[in-house]
Amino acid sequence: MLWMWITAAAAAVWVCIRSVYERKVFTTDTYELRSEKVTREHTFVFLTDLHDNCFGSGQRRLLAAIGRVKPEAVLIGGDMVTAREGVQIETAASLIKELAGRYPVFCGNGNHENRMKRDRARYGDAFSRYLRELTEAGVTYLGNAGAAIDDEVFVSGLDLAQRYYRHRNAAQLDEAYITRRLGAADPARYQILLAHSPKYADAYGKWGADLALCGHYHGGIIWIPGLGGLMSTQFELFCRKCQGLHEKDGHAMIVGRGLGTHSVNLRLNNISQLVVVKIKPQEISTEG
Repeated sequence: MLWMWITAAAAAVWVCIRSVYERKVFTTDTYELRSEKVTREHTFVFLTDLHDNCFGSGQRRLLAAIGRVKPEAVLIGGDMVTAREGVQIETAASLIKELAGRYPVFCGNGNHENRMKRDRARYGDAFSRYLRELTEAGVTYLGNAGAAIDDEVFVSGLDLAQRYYRHRNAAQLDEAYITRRLGAADPARYQILLAHSPKYADAYGKWGADLALCGHYHGGIIWIPGLGGLMSTQFELFCRKCQGLHEKDGHAMIVGRGLGTHSVNLRLNNISQLVVVKIKPQEISTEG
């Protein structure tokens, strides 16, 4: 019996050490998509779910990785802060302001930003200070709003109501909900949608998103090859849409694993992630 206890203890120690490592390093993963709506290659960096995490003093490792990509814009999918007792905005705000001094930045909300915005009794003026700092730095903040990145790409940020984040009996979402908040998708330009939860991929596509950029699920906490994420943040077991690229009916969704954690501070086979998105012109067929 002793050897069983020793083995179990050693395994627990290894899991703890490995989890700390996976939370303090990140991979840079590139996803390539093609569209007839663009005539040149576009490169974006997508950040989500920082949750106040730091990658070196002043985020130097993260900033250096983004610098190597040379994106034309940085897209932010929300939950850069963590809504909790004594919420602080400095870590996220400092990073985003630094990025805004180097690139165009388009920033959407996650459930944590929306929680801060909704509950002033609990979080005070944290959200208004956060919003003010970012907009003064030149960030385009997309709370149920959209903006043109250039003549070929348009990005919109959808704020999902809290009922869509419930762990149990989450509300059903359809494209009409999105239209009421954002209007119609841009049919002429490549339409990117910042929508924090990947749970509603079908609605994003039906609304007209060529690409939905999501986070929220933290990669499923523990990634099990062949099965998917052990558990999403909405308590879905063995969820395959916890991370990566998913395509259906000509529409795409990329789910970032995120750059931080909260509450369940665990990552296993699920290293933090910086997402690079390349949108290229449609290849011309040479057949015939």
